[in-house]
Amino acid sequence: MPELPEVETMVRGLRPHVVGKEILSVQVRDPKLAPIVPTLALPATVASLSRRGKHILFDLGDRTLVLHLRMSGRLAWGTREPTGKVRLSLRFPDGGAHLVDPRRLGTTAVVERFVDELGPEPFGDLAWLPAALARSRMPVKLWLMDQKKIAGIGNIYAAEILFRAGIAPTRPAGSLSRKEVARLEDAIPSVLERAIAAGGTTLADGLYRGPTGENGEFRYELSVYGREGEPCPRCGARIERSLLGGRGTYSCPRCQS
Repeated sequence: MPELPEVETMVRGLRPHVVGKEILSVQVRDPKLAPIVPTLALPATVASLSRRGKHILFDLGDRTLVLHLRMSGRLAWGTREPTGKVRLSLRFPDGGAHLVDPRRLGTTAVVERFVDELGPEPFGDLAWLPAALARSRMPVKLWLMDQKKIAGIGNIYAAEILFRAGIAPTRPAGSLSRKEVARLEDAIPSVLERAIAAGGTTLADGLYRGPTGENGEFRYELSVYGREGEPCPRCGARIERSLLGGRGTYSCPRCQS
C-alpha cells in the first residue's frame, strides 16, 4: 500500500497543479532524501507527470524525478503543509507537493532516463498472460504481486482480482486452465479500473488519502480483503485469512478453487 490505483489517483489529482509549472525549490526534512537536491538544478519545469507500476515520474525534460511511495507514502497537494510526517516538499508558484511518509520507506531519485525491470502494465492487450503464467510454479497470488511479472498489483488488489476470477490464491500459476486464465484476464483490469474510479482504497489506518485529502472509496467495495470471518458477498461462506509469502491473504473457501 499504496498500489497501482492509489498511485494513479495521486498522479491524476496532481497533474493539473504541476504540469507546465516550475518547481521553485525543494525542502528536505529527512536526511535520507537529501542527495536528490543537488541533482535537480532548480527551477525546473514539469513537462509531464506519469505512473509506471507504483512509481511516480516527474518529467523535467533532461531528467526525471522518480518517487516510490512504498508502504505508507502519499503525495499531498496544498498551499499549506499537511499534517503528518512530511519528508520532502516540492514548492510550486501556487502550492506544494508534499511527501507524507510516516514509516520513512519511500524513495526518491533523479535520473537522466528512467529504466526499470518491471513487468507489463495490467491494462490493454493481455494476450501475453497465458504463456507467462504457464511458465511459473509460483502461487498465483504471489505471481500477481511480483513486479517483474506484472506491474503495480499488491496485496489488496491481488486478493480482489483472484476473488473476482474464482481462483484460490495458493494455486500454482502454471496450473490454471484456459477458462481460469480468461477469467483472470478479465478480472485484472476490471478490478483495477473500478478501484481507480473510486479513488483507491483508504483502510482503517487512514494512511492513504488522495492529493487533497479525499478518502479512497473502494474500501466499501472490497469483497474479501480485510474481511476475515465475514460472509462472502457471493455465496455467504465465511471469508478466511491465511499467510502466503508472509502476507495476509483473504479468500472465500467456497467460491475460489
